[in-house]
Amino acid sequence: MTSLPVVPVTRYVTPLREGGSLPGIVEAEDLGTYVCKFRGAGQGVRVLVAEVVVAELARRIGLRTPRLVALDLDADIARYEADEEVQDLLVASLGLNLGVDFLPGSFGYDGEVATGADVAARVLWLDAFVANVDRSWRNPNLLVWHGDLWVIDHGATLYFHHAWSNGVGNPQRFARQPWDISDHVLASYAPGLAAADAEVSQLLGDVDLAQVLSLVPDPWLQAVPGAETPDAVRAAYVDFLTARFATRSWLPGETP
Repeated sequence: MTSLPVVPVTRYVTPLREGGSLPGIVEAEDLGTYVCKFRGAGQGVRVLVAEVVVAELARRIGLRTPRLVALDLDADIARYEADEEVQDLLVASLGLNLGVDFLPGSFGYDGEVATGADVAARVLWLDAFVANVDRSWRNPNLLVWHGDLWVIDHGATLYFHHAWSNGVGNPQRFARQPWDISDHVLASYAPGLAAADAEVSQLLGDVDLAQVLSLVPDPWLQAVPGAETPDAVRAAYVDFLTARFATRSWLPGETP
């Protein structure tokens, strides 16, 4: 498996003024329209790594999530942007950024649309596994498109990589860290977690975790002490995810 397909940006369309990262709608050379998440935003490129890893994990366990590409942003796109805030962001984001396929006509999940219990339980499982802290009613990060539930926006996962300034540390700490379900938008579906875990355990394995990390472009894998190359950083992510997958201390209802 290779990294994400690279597609040049042809036009910046409009900002999405949601949160502090200022993603934008862009058009690309493949004629696609994407939500662009910029490498120059305040959260940094590790958020983009989390987005790719968790979206691909979601896909592998049968959840719907928009297609991802790496968007190549050229200086010419920034040069003709009139909004100074947006121009500064574009200039800081030259190179590869994350493109999330735009789903026209989709709308945010509000609980009114019926959700399959098995799908909801798999969303809970995924969020527990990757330690997602951002799927509450304040910010559900779920879309409904053509009647189906789609999971989006996974930058607030894999929190362990934000502590890598002094080295990657011990994966076992993340492996044992419990996850709080109480504020989750789909918490009422928790009784289905055991069945979801049994199903997902047949779909994911160590090979999948390595393949998922292979999708992440090299420029987003910042060197840290003890992992100075992109491949070494990939291996560190795989170690953390493998350690967590080997236990169920993090799964609500399980004994730590």
